[in-house]
Amino acid sequence: LTDKWTLAEEVARIVGYDLIPAELPVAPPGRGYTVAQTLRRRVADALASAGHTEVLSYPFFDEATNDLFGSAEAPAVAPAASAESVVTHVPSVRLANALDDNQGWMRTSLIPGLLQTAARNRSRGLTDLALFEAGLVFLPEVGATYGHAMLPGATRPSDAELAALDAAIPPQPRHIAGVFNGDAVVRQPGQRAQSFDYSHALDAVRLIGSAAGVTLEIRQGSHHSFHPGRCAQVLLGDAVIGYAGEVLPTVAESFHLPGRVVAFELDLDAISAVAGNPVTAAEVPVMPAATQDVSLVVGVGVASADVQAALVEGAGELLEHARLVDIYDGENVPEGTRSLTYALRFRASDRTLTQAEATAAKEAGVALAAARFGAVIRD
Repeated sequence: LTDKWTLAEEVARIVGYDLIPAELPVAPPGRGYTVAQTLRRRVADALASAGHTEVLSYPFFDEATNDLFGSAEAPAVAPAASAESVVTHVPSVRLANALDDNQGWMRTSLIPGLLQTAARNRSRGLTDLALFEAGLVFLPEVGATYGHAMLPGATRPSDAELAALDAAIPPQPRHIAGVFNGDAVVRQPGQRAQSFDYSHALDAVRLIGSAAGVTLEIRQGSHHSFHPGRCAQVLLGDAVIGYAGEVLPTVAESFHLPGRVVAFELDLDAISAVAGNPVTAAEVPVMPAATQDVSLVVGVGVASADVQAALVEGAGELLEHARLVDIYDGENVPEGTRSLTYALRFRASDRTLTQAEATAAKEAGVALAAARFGAVIRD
C-alpha cells in the first residue's frame, strides 16, 4: 500500500500538481441547523444587534450562590417572613471530584455567572454593561441521586448500560439570561446620563419573544433576590418560564456591583418547544380606528396585567389593542388604592366604528373588571 501511494505521488509530481482539478465535496443533505439551533442563533443575534454583549461564564458555584436565584422556572426560596425563617437550599448537583471544593456545585441559574463577569469588567474600567449568556443549567429532581459506575473498557457498552448512563445525568435545560449595570445612555452634550432600570430587562424579554416568534406575558411577580415591586414573572401560556427585574441592592453589593443592577432569565428550551409553530402574519387593517382612554381605581394589590386582561376579555373582538399608560396614587385617590389608565384602540374589519360602538365595548370591559376586582372609573 505504501508503494502504491508513493507511485501515485510521483506521477502527480511529474504531471504537475497544478493540473489536478480542485473540487469541493458535496455536503450531505439534512445536516444544517436544527430548528432549536436556528432559534438560539436568531435570539442571540437579536440581542447582539440591540447592543448587548454575549459572554460565557463558568458553571461552577458554591451552594450559597446557587441559592440566590435558583432556577428560572421557580424561585429557590420564598421571601423570608422574619429573620428567624429557615432558608431551604436549592436542589443542585455537587461534583464528586470538583477542581475547587468551594466551587463544587453545578449552576442552577445563569445570573450569578453574569454578575461575576460584570464585576470583573467593572474592575477593569468598563462601567456600562449589557451582558447576556445562553447556556445549560443543572436542575436535579428533589431527592434524586445522580452518578454511574465506570463502564467496562475495550468493549462497546450495552444498550442497558447506555440507558443507565443517560438516566444518571440530571435535567439540563438551556436558559438565556442577561445582566445590566451602569448607564444605558451615557452623558453627552445636551443629554443627561440614563442608568439601566428594570424596564431594560423587560425590553430584552420582549425582544427575545419577538425574535422567537412567541408571545411572552409579563406579570407582577416576586423573587427573593429581586427588588419587591420591581420584579416580573414571564409566562409562556400558563407556565412561568422566568423572571426579570431589579436585583436586590444587598445581592448586587455582594458581587461588588455599585448602583442599580437589573437582570432577566428565561427557559430557552421552553420557548424553543413552542417556537417551531408557523408564525401567522397579522392582517393589515384598512378601516380607521377609534381610540379611548379609561382610568380605573383598584386596590394596590391588584395586578395591572389582570385588570388589562379583564378589559380585553370584556370588550370583545372590537378591542384591537390595550396598553397601560399611567399609574397614579396621589390626591383624590382613596388610600390603599391606585388609578390605572389604559389606552384602548377599537377597530372593526368591515366598517367604520361609531363612537357609540367603541364606548359600549369599553363599558363592557369596565364592567368585567368591576366584577372581578371591584374596579371603578376614576372621576
